[in-house]
Amino acid sequence: MKETLIGTAILMGYYGLTLAALPIALRAWTPVPHELVRKGQHVAYALSVFLLLGLFQTWYLAVAAASLLVVVAYPVLALWERHASYRRLLTDRTRGGGELRRQMLLVQATFALLITVFWGGMGPAWRPLVATAAMVWGFGDAAAAVVGRSLGRHPVANRAVHDPKSVEGSVAMAVAAAGAAFATLLWYGGHAWWVSLVAALVVAPIAATVETFSRGGLDTLTVPLSAAAALFPWLLLTAAVGW
Repeated sequence: MKETLIGTAILMGYYGLTLAALPIALRAWTPVPHELVRKGQHVAYALSVFLLLGLFQTWYLAVAAASLLVVVAYPVLALWERHASYRRLLTDRTRGGGELRRQMLLVQATFALLITVFWGGMGPAWRPLVATAAMVWGFGDAAAAVVGRSLGRHPVANRAVHDPKSVEGSVAMAVAAAGAAFATLLWYGGHAWWVSLVAALVVAPIAATVETFSRGGLDTLTVPLSAAAALFPWLLLTAAVGW
């Protein structure tokens, strides 16, 4: 119980620092573009998966800790949205507020689902897949947004693509997703470099395609889940044959 409480306190402290205090300071005291701050929060969200996987001895305690953030922070954000300081200090693109609450809910629900299915269902050895799926989303989505907004010159022409997307952003998404998958599987998962490389090459185009066709911020859910689904057969094969 003591370890669980300490782990939860560390997790909440991390969220308070990286998702509240640091973004507020950057927006208030630096000229960092708001979109860059916003995507930095996405990366911080993604990195928090390592705390969930490392601080708790069982999968259900990790899920409980992820859920606790929503229980505590969701009503706080809902109340804060009523005050002018919310718009002044935080980056929320929706007119009436609610984007940050929705993103938090989607991220934690995605983490909880991945942890339940793979750590809870498959065992602790599958925690690297959860981390890899989160990294693919966090770094890939950030790269797509930053590159797409700054360098995007060729819009994706497809009726199914409703949000503004560019070819340059999709390419950046694929490259960042591949790099994140390779690094996570190699160093955190302990897989051979060529196993990690094949996994990265498989997941990158899938994640980029899913991100392109996801709308309304749902890539927070669709990209990690599709990345996990793409990685699972390959990692299952390598585990079965002992690679």
